[in-house]
Amino acid sequence: MSHIASRLAAVKPSASMAVSQAARELAATGVDVIDLGLGEPDFAAPDHITEAAFAAAKADRMLYTASLGTPDLRRAVAAKFSRENGLDYAIDEIAVANGAKQIIFNALMATVEEGDELILPAPYFVSYPEMAKLFGGVPVTPACAAEAGFRLTPEVLDAAITEKSRWLFLNMPGNPSGAVYTTEQLQALGEVLAKHPQVMILSDEIYEHIVFDGREFVSFGKACPELRDRTLIVNGVSKAYAMTGWRVGYAAGPKDLIKAMATIQSQSCTSVSAPAQIAAQAALEGPQDCVATFCRAFERRRDVVVEGIAAINTLTLDPPEGAFYAYIGCAALIGAKTPAGEVLTDDVAVATYLLNDAHVAAVPGTAYGLSPFFRISTATSEEILTEAIARIGRAVAKLDM
Repeated sequence: MSHIASRLAAVKPSASMAVSQAARELAATGVDVIDLGLGEPDFAAPDHITEAAFAAAKADRMLYTASLGTPDLRRAVAAKFSRENGLDYAIDEIAVANGAKQIIFNALMATVEEGDELILPAPYFVSYPEMAKLFGGVPVTPACAAEAGFRLTPEVLDAAITEKSRWLFLNMPGNPSGAVYTTEQLQALGEVLAKHPQVMILSDEIYEHIVFDGREFVSFGKACPELRDRTLIVNGVSKAYAMTGWRVGYAAGPKDLIKAMATIQSQSCTSVSAPAQIAAQAALEGPQDCVATFCRAFERRRDVVVEGIAAINTLTLDPPEGAFYAYIGCAALIGAKTPAGEVLTDDVAVATYLLNDAHVAAVPGTAYGLSPFFRISTATSEEILTEAIARIGRAVAKLDM
């Protein structure tokens, strides 16, 4: 039997991937399953993006690139931050990696020591605490209640910070909550952080372009420029351009941190594949109308889900402000009995019941650190979402409350 490193003992596989695997296994038995576990747009990447990669692959030898990305792509990333976020970064302050997750992984490997605390406001993206534990970090997960819009408040942040705090993670719009912060809300957090110079800020802005109801997205870097020397802004092309499988993430941050991340990347994956970098450059420099088109579709889908859940009086959902998820409250279902006589003891049991009875795959709120909720992805068609909500409604109606 292989020897497995002890550091993996506390690390769990991705919950959303696990849910989708369970859905695939059930579907393999012939069951019609609607998998709303993964956050993946159902759109194809725009033609100009794929054509740029294809043309380059045919015309050029696709060789190794600089570890942190080609100079052309890093310049395109810097131009994007200037154009869209009002932030000025030099090329040696830009990193490109295999998805935003690898950016985060590299940053934590470069900075986290055993026992360092990482503040991860709950609900959080499922991979944050597992990455923290992989490097000996300690996740600190203050709850951000639905009543507060799932947003971190200055008071909650201040109470969570200790002398061991190393990072604060912000994710906006949030996965799974869809929460968006205003400039004033970010500045209020910045005032707390200014008192604690040992705390670095990781602002995960991968859903930046998916905001609803006329809201304006504001980068943490723009709201709190005085914290620039300890802020890492993380983004990528996966969500805005429907390029999840291309695996290109990028970041802007302090030069010394970027240099450390380059060392890690050069000794691990070397770099992002050359065709994917060419595609990402085409996405950032090419026509941007696709971004707005996708966002309008996601907003319509959000509305379908909000309206549908509102008709199920035992579930709760305030309209998500961005991203493409619905974090649905199911407190009223805890303690209910299924037709088989099983008691729904928590949101894991609720998600299991929905998969087995409604044949809808959802991720339990436990995976995001805040219960009782379950998350569904709304990055699929209105027709599929309508059917999924109808199935959920029928399954809930069967419960003995």
